[in-house]
Amino acid sequence: MDSETVEVRFLPHERTVSVPKGTSLLRAAMEAGVHVNASCGGEGICGKCRVHVEEGEVSAEATSRVDPGDWEKGVRLACRTTVEGPVTVRVPVESTVDASVLNAVATPKHTARIRQTNLDDLKEQGLFIPPVEKKYLEIRPPSTADNVCDMSRLVNHLRQEEGEHRLKADLSVIRKIPDAMRKEDFKVTVTLARPVREDSRNRIINVQPGDTTKSNYALAIDIGTTTIHGQLVDQFTGEVLAQHGEFNGQISYGEDVISRIVYAEKPGGLEKLSQVVVATINTVIRRLVKDSGVDLDDVSTMALAGNTTMTQLLLQINPAPLRRSPFVPAATLFPPFSAAELGIEVAPHVAALVYPCISSYVGGDIVAGVMGSGMYRSEELTLYIDLGTNAEIVIGNKDWMACAACSAGPAFEGGGIEHGMRAAKGAIEDFSLDPVTWEPMVLTIGNVRPKGICGSGLFVIVASLFEYGVVDSQGKFNRNLNTPRIRKSRDVYEYVLAWASETQIGRDIVLTEIDIENLIRAKGAMYAGYTTLLTEVGLTMADLDRVILAGGFGSYVDLASAMAIGLLPEMDAEKVIFVGNGSLMGAKMTVLTNRLRQDVVSVTHKMTNFELSETVSYMDNYVAALFLPHTSQGLFPKLSERMENRRRIMEKMGRPAVP
Repeated sequence: MDSETVEVRFLPHERTVSVPKGTSLLRAAMEAGVHVNASCGGEGICGKCRVHVEEGEVSAEATSRVDPGDWEKGVRLACRTTVEGPVTVRVPVESTVDASVLNAVATPKHTARIRQTNLDDLKEQGLFIPPVEKKYLEIRPPSTADNVCDMSRLVNHLRQEEGEHRLKADLSVIRKIPDAMRKEDFKVTVTLARPVREDSRNRIINVQPGDTTKSNYALAIDIGTTTIHGQLVDQFTGEVLAQHGEFNGQISYGEDVISRIVYAEKPGGLEKLSQVVVATINTVIRRLVKDSGVDLDDVSTMALAGNTTMTQLLLQINPAPLRRSPFVPAATLFPPFSAAELGIEVAPHVAALVYPCISSYVGGDIVAGVMGSGMYRSEELTLYIDLGTNAEIVIGNKDWMACAACSAGPAFEGGGIEHGMRAAKGAIEDFSLDPVTWEPMVLTIGNVRPKGICGSGLFVIVASLFEYGVVDSQGKFNRNLNTPRIRKSRDVYEYVLAWASETQIGRDIVLTEIDIENLIRAKGAMYAGYTTLLTEVGLTMADLDRVILAGGFGSYVDLASAMAIGLLPEMDAEKVIFVGNGSLMGAKMTVLTNRLRQDVVSVTHKMTNFELSETVSYMDNYVAALFLPHTSQGLFPKLSERMENRRRIMEKMGRPAVP
């Protein structure tokens, strides 16, 4: 259910924005494209974001930055004031600039629409067919006249009363059946695993005393290079009862897949890495079980998805060939296996399904995302992007798909940036620029003093600096602007986002030209990947019907900024959908519908992999993308129009236009 939203009206700009109740006025201003001076990240220490609340209901913290007389008149700090109802706010001249400039050049913030496939979608499409089903049976007890064995008695009942044929049972079931049947006077619940292939037999995988039909659960696990996320899913209702993530214990043996492959080649290395990732999975499972209160014996199945290296390390398959030409994985399809035999702490009857891979660098996590998002069943021509250090791309629809992987580098997660950091408390995540004074407005995660820049914040900062002419298309600062924030340090030009007195780290937080260069290279690799794939199949960006963004990073990406720097193709924001952790979503959908298990092999056969390093046009496309936003400005007409409007307005104000 959506949270309650309220309207905030900003004067004298006459801009109105709807935001969730409890949103800070500073955040609301950012969403509306209204500039309010702020450089402390929203902690309330710089005192620059003073606004006047003319009417409406707000909640504000008293502060020494606003004297009692002004407080009585309705003056508040925007960063420490939240909206509790419809409100009208006036931004005084000292906190902003001429409204006509802002109205003309400000771009309201927007992120992708969030879309998660859910149980209702499956039911509407006739796909809610859980792969594991429970049935309650009241079986006639044995007697001297009817002394058929327990197993035959169970199977006969299923055939005669439930219409279940072609049955088989595991040894673990035979071991449990004598006690389970007699505990509740032959009233039992059997768990049936449906086959993927129609010509296969149903497996009886568990027998429990009494009626436990409404206690049927599954685990969905995403095995990421950095983190492992899990969900515990109710297969009866489709509800996610608990979810949890942990850092992958393999990080201690290398932060990237190549370093882990190297470690796996050492004596005992492969076994060790498998044990470590299993230990992390078990930690996640224990937390899921604790938070949900579910009995582990009621967990009937699990699905796992990860990139090719993570999958092979989990299964103790030698990954060495993955990093050597011709980069061939050991297998792309993996049979279901007993999770307990691998050391995963679940009951012996739980079978684990691992998502198949496509190539060495397009793994099961991407296949899971493609299937979980429903892309493989859609007629719409879709660009699926999993944003991260190793970015994967899929283009296509229900008839065909082309895929590739490209190394974007760590810039998207704050790596390779002087003050870069992962998305955590204190990271600058949003930014706005005063186009007259060149002063910044920054917001941090947690509204505390800044201590660094996260990937999504980096996008917004560079996009804003570029649109306002502070940075040129090559990522170089305009040396002629009259502001102390642009300076030369250690032979490198930089922009000061926050002065030392405003930060947590006691040093100026800056963005350097080297930082911008690293970002341009990362986004260039991504854009070249899309362009190359489309060219190889005879299409262009204009042919795309929609873009699906996956990955935790994608949830925070401001689309206008991503398009302005040339990370994403310029298109209608309504065509962009965010699906979150696509790998985890696909794993979840697999435990809710047998249809995905049946379709997965055909989907992998549809996906044609392109090795970008061996595709001639890739390097040409990469070089063309090493500018903001691109060497061809015609690919970004909306951005060009915004920048031209800005130039004209600045000239009318008597200010020289920034080239």
